[in-house]
Amino acid sequence: MRQANIYYCDQLAGVLTEDENGYTFQYDTSYLSAEHPNAISLTMPLTNEPYHSMVLFPFFDGLIPEGWLLDIAEKSWKINRRDRMSLLLACCKDCIGAISIVPIINEE
Repeated sequence: MRQANIYYCDQLAGVLTEDENGYTFQYDTSYLSAEHPNAISLTMPLTNEPYHSMVLFPFFDGLIPEGWLLDIAEKSWKINRRDRMSLLLACCKDCIGAISIVPIINEE
């Protein structure tokens, strides 16, 4: 299982999880109860219910670099371009816009 904290303007908005059942995104309850929370995407409106998908949500997939930048990431970190979660975790900590992806390191 791999997880990442999703930040909106440096405020924890939720957690993205990849496991054997696919992907889950859950908004943080503190974020939802804030004075003026914003949805991270129009396709993922604010809700207490988790979002589930067998493939990486299009919003997150759209944050992954393309073209020559993807080639550099693929070669530098030796990540298969079909491993979308690894690319998201490696490349999107400081991406353009209000969203940041920060890997959660599970020490087992």
